[in-house]
Amino acid sequence: MKKVFLIIFLILVIAIAGIAGYLKFALPDVEPSPTLSVTVTPERIKHGEYLANHVAVCMDCHSTRDWGRFTGPLLPGTLGKGGEYFGREVGFPGTFYSRNITPENLGSWTDGEIFRTITTGVDRNGNALFPVMPYLHYGKMDKEDVYDIIAYLRQLSPIKSEIPQRSIDFPMNFILNTIPANAVPLERPVKTDLVNYGHYIVTIAACIECHTQVKKGQPIPELAYAGGREFQMGNGVVRSANITSDAETGLGNWTEDAFIARFRSYTDPANVAKLAPDQVNTIMPWSMYAGMDTTDLRAIYAYLKTIKPIKNKVEHFQLQAK
Repeated sequence: MKKVFLIIFLILVIAIAGIAGYLKFALPDVEPSPTLSVTVTPERIKHGEYLANHVAVCMDCHSTRDWGRFTGPLLPGTLGKGGEYFGREVGFPGTFYSRNITPENLGSWTDGEIFRTITTGVDRNGNALFPVMPYLHYGKMDKEDVYDIIAYLRQLSPIKSEIPQRSIDFPMNFILNTIPANAVPLERPVKTDLVNYGHYIVTIAACIECHTQVKKGQPIPELAYAGGREFQMGNGVVRSANITSDAETGLGNWTEDAFIARFRSYTDPANVAKLAPDQVNTIMPWSMYAGMDTTDLRAIYAYLKTIKPIKNKVEHFQLQAK
């Protein structure tokens, strides 16, 4: 009998080792970096700047934010330098840092390597990125939009920065390799098709990520866009807004003008003022979204109004008890 148990034990050990080896060394399994050479034009740079700063907001995580002011606006001179910290104390399975995406770091990368990283979550060395970068959504971006972002990154001012290496807790160090996936790019709809264009913008902006509650790290589908996802801040908790069409707790009674004005209000420096000790900040980069084109905001509003209403009243800010 002991011999039978020993054999079973050895089989289990071999099976577990095989699975662990597969997860660690055979994955992530995405397509190779494409052979790609983006033609850098003023038009591409301008549109890439717009997407990276006001829609996909790449610069949100890849720059330094002033968390002493409301919405955490970007500090001048830090554009693309990386180093934003995501740690265990706010719920991450390890310690993670955004990378330097200026030419100081990306100068030796090919356009294809940058493209694959943005759209699949796998870097030039085959490492899976933690999905705090919403690459599963960026993978649905029209290729031309990705090319524009690449053109923009190429002309950023190089900034030297020392970025610590990440540390991933078990079992996420194995699970992480299962997350990246091949890109499934959408074709960007014409702007006059407001609802479909709005769906595209909402998708590449990854609005669903923050505005949907999660369970064990996964969004709860039946609560999509209903808000209430919690984010630990330094002195309390902030919860995302319900942006479904519910009249009582969501956007159902909002007019288009009111929706646009909410974003535009953060172009005023007075509305991104320094925070008092009894004020909880937000991760929502209002000061970046304030620069979004009015047509894009109208399209987002049109699409969100088509989302089924979910009643979910959210207490947005909760100060931590002392």
